[in-house]
Amino acid sequence: MTDPLLWSLLAVQILLGLVDTLYHHELTQRLAWRGSQRRELALHGSRNLLYAGLFLTLAWLQPRGIWAMVLIAVLLAESLITLWDFVEEDRTRSLPASERVLHSLMAINFGAILVLLLPLLFAWAGAESALPPVSYGLWSLFLTAAALGVFLFGLRDLMAARRAPALRSDDPQEIWEGGLWDGGLWDGGGTRRHILVTGGTGFIGRRLIAALVARGQAVTLLTRDARRAATLPTPLRIVTDLDQIDAGERIDAIVNLAGEPVASGLWTAKKKRRILRSRQKGTRRVIALIARLTRKPEVLVNASAIGWYGLRGDEKLRETDDGRPCFTQEVCSAWEREVLKARAQGVRVVRLRIGLVLGHEGGLLASLLPSFEFGLGARLGDGQQWMSWIERDDLVRLILLAIADRSLAGAVNGTAPNPARNRDFTKALGRALGRPAVLVAPARPLRILLGDFAEEVLLGGQRVLPAKAEAHGFVFRHPRLDGALEKALGRQLSWRGRETSIKAIRQGHGQNTVNREMF
Repeated sequence: MTDPLLWSLLAVQILLGLVDTLYHHELTQRLAWRGSQRRELALHGSRNLLYAGLFLTLAWLQPRGIWAMVLIAVLLAESLITLWDFVEEDRTRSLPASERVLHSLMAINFGAILVLLLPLLFAWAGAESALPPVSYGLWSLFLTAAALGVFLFGLRDLMAARRAPALRSDDPQEIWEGGLWDGGLWDGGGTRRHILVTGGTGFIGRRLIAALVARGQAVTLLTRDARRAATLPTPLRIVTDLDQIDAGERIDAIVNLAGEPVASGLWTAKKKRRILRSRQKGTRRVIALIARLTRKPEVLVNASAIGWYGLRGDEKLRETDDGRPCFTQEVCSAWEREVLKARAQGVRVVRLRIGLVLGHEGGLLASLLPSFEFGLGARLGDGQQWMSWIERDDLVRLILLAIADRSLAGAVNGTAPNPARNRDFTKALGRALGRPAVLVAPARPLRILLGDFAEEVLLGGQRVLPAKAEAHGFVFRHPRLDGALEKALGRQLSWRGRETSIKAIRQGHGQNTVNREMF
């Protein structure tokens, strides 16, 4: 083990593996939180544990005889697991080009390592069995650090594989449970409706489409990338341009969720322009479609955000409150002005001001999970800022209510009735994951590094209440943060607890005066 080329190749393999793990597995693909990747995670975990043993052995020992044969067997097992992993990845998910290229480089590099290492191991195998200690200085320390890293990620992947079944998306039929939709528009025996959804391949849209398809509704999805819709439930019609919809078609409702993500990257001047223009242009196209349709849709449900209210401290905000100037307020205000133009076409308009949506597949929670899972969860600033949140299925049910209830129009707050301060949210997420969450991210560095994004999204906040939704009889299944996090993280209620939850929903509806003909 004195060949500098062998050590260099080992270092390259470790660094490539680190990039693959952090960039692909953690940041972009988020494999540990994808219920469909149980087998891939188990393969990754097993391989990483083998790597940990291999690295430690090469760092501090010189295996002779039977021990050298064991090391050869480990290398063979690693090769077989890697081949199996390649097949599993191709079978279960669409790999980005960068991941395929990186895997190819790692395979070539590993082959070169085997060419140099195997002859040495076979030579050691001919000696008397022994494990004499050795040291290669900094190289031994480097391999030890690598062994610790792959061991920790290996354990994490095996634990993630164990929880994967609980992360599979719930049956979308469950969205309809609890008696909310009896005897009206969404009744299974009623008229089949045609719903157009824009932005339907996103975190919220995918679940909405699944619920509509499960209920037997006709769904048309507008998306710029038809490949992203490949895993959505069918039957589903996909269009890449609204001009593909004929003027004579009947569309009963439009749900517009499309827009440049606000939290994906720094708010440069160019990014701000994209955020604003994507919402304005997308909504203008929807309004143009409505204008040329012979039969106008009954309702347009348009996504907005609680950023409309601006930074308001501890004020309790309802739909009748005004907005305070800031970038997010400017975006939401401009977006809502565009969508209101649909009223001139005789269309009922619902402006859904959505809060922080909780679910492991996307949104705020997806960005927080990696740090919290490794015990690095942190309060932001003093933690006093309010976080107005909503569990994803509750938001989908609220969208369905907005479509169904003909008396519901105007601004509607898409938030749960119990917003939480950031410090309490941080503690609750740590509890849900069984991890400490005691760190603090100071406000000043965040402001210096992230500017307005830190001020408005991380350190600012709104205390928003769903006054109009509740007035129209909507009852949240997850009104409190702990329960919403358990649902979002795949910790399902027991059947008895689920029955109790549904009973509470029904009782809640009994306490509200609701025009059932609207559902």
